[in-house]
Amino acid sequence: MTAVMEVRNVHRVFRMGDEELHALDDVSLSFGKGELCAVMGTSGSGKSTLMNILGCLDAPTSGTYLLDGKDVTHVSRTTSADLRNRFIGFIFQNFQLLPRTTSVEQVELPLIYAGLSRKARRTRAVDALTRVGLGNRLDHHPNQLSGGQQQRVAIARALVTQPQVILADEPTGNLDSRTSQDITALLQELHTQGMTVLLVTHDPEMKRYVNRVISMKDGKVESDVTQQAEPIRRAEAA
Repeated sequence: MTAVMEVRNVHRVFRMGDEELHALDDVSLSFGKGELCAVMGTSGSGKSTLMNILGCLDAPTSGTYLLDGKDVTHVSRTTSADLRNRFIGFIFQNFQLLPRTTSVEQVELPLIYAGLSRKARRTRAVDALTRVGLGNRLDHHPNQLSGGQQQRVAIARALVTQPQVILADEPTGNLDSRTSQDITALLQELHTQGMTVLLVTHDPEMKRYVNRVISMKDGKVESDVTQQAEPIRRAEAA
């Protein structure tokens, strides 16, 4: 399987005064195209630090990070931003939607940075929202949407740049169980369509629905298990 993301002997050390915190300690992992993977661990295990490095939001103190086969360990901020816009879609626990902006405008935002025309932005944004079941919520603001619908707007925003990878940080953390099921099913659908989806979560329930589970502890990989994912059906109507 071709590696979309690969970290080799990565360390990430944070210095606080005279003390050093080893958030990642000699981590080597490879993520193939089309994987649906959960990175799990308690607070302080290193899972969020790993996601930040994979998402080009941070750089390792030492070691190597390859994205799409290219060494991006210590690229410039401008190059990092370009890589994020072209290769990676982000989904966050708290949705990160602008309160006075409609669904379609939220999804258009990454395309402004990509330099697309206004017409092209609107077409792709509508397509992305329709893909996640929100074609009838284009002009709604966040306060007019349920939590699950807000998260689907965030997923559409992650998809609109047509990335190779989706990085999801606790994507069901602020949702009730029924809505969490809906979002998990949607992420499974993206995986079956060939997209690489990486979840960072502390929810043990999520491990049932992915085909690879990486457990982290004290900045190290404790286990890395490949398995058959349990299919889940979408529960929430659009």
